[in-house]
Amino acid sequence: MANSTQTRHGQDLASSAMDTAKNVASSAAETAKNVADKARDVASAAGKQADAVTGSVGQSVESLGGTVRQYGPHGGVMGGAASSVASGLESTGRYLQQEGLSGMAGDLGELIKRNPVPAVLIGVAVGFLLARVTSSRSY
Repeated sequence: MANSTQTRHGQDLASSAMDTAKNVASSAAETAKNVADKARDVASAAGKQADAVTGSVGQSVESLGGTVRQYGPHGGVMGGAASSVASGLESTGRYLQQEGLSGMAGDLGELIKRNPVPAVLIGVAVGFLLARVTSSRSY
């Protein structure tokens, strides 16, 4: 009978250890889920803030276009150039306000998908120029 009691006690200890392990694993999973949710919330808030800032910059750029149009020359070659610059600034400002940073990133991704070779060449050229500018070698 002593063996039976010891076996029962061992089974109880094993069962208790299993329950504790399950509780710890469940608690760890819940903590990981909470951390992931918080990270997602922070990333979302940062994205919304970046879009708001981009929209504000867009409004300023569009306003600058209106100022150039209002106060720039109105006739001749300079008037045509001023009008073109004003139109470009106004359309850029509207684009920034409508699309925000996330829309710009999507558009850039689409542009790269449509033109992969020029995108790679531009990336290589920019990398080369950055390497030259930041090079610490002196000649």
